[in-house]
Amino acid sequence: MADDLSDFFALPPFKADEALVTLRRNVRDIKLLTEKVNGAVTTFHLRQLPVVEMNLTPGVSASGQPAMVLKQAKRPSQRPEWQTHTLASSAEVRKWLDQLKLSVKRWDDED
Repeated sequence: MADDLSDFFALPPFKADEALVTLRRNVRDIKLLTEKVNGAVTTFHLRQLPVVEMNLTPGVSASGQPAMVLKQAKRPSQRPEWQTHTLASSAEVRKWLDQLKLSVKRWDDED
């Protein structure tokens, strides 16, 4: 009986490719960022300095689940120090997007 209920309450599977399209749209909505596409890599810039890099091909998380791998700069610069983020659920995507919005606001306030 418990197994039947666990299937009923299971979250839908994470679709990295669909989530990536939605995430790109949400990042584009951040007014201070501009998007540049170069093949399979999309880069977002703040005042012509790269801050986010997205690979358009979905990856795989450490647990073998579909995921998206993103790079975020610690701070805007011509040669940024990248932090890699592997997002394997919708909750992780929302959390990362919220953190990006806070970072962009902080970077904008610093200048």
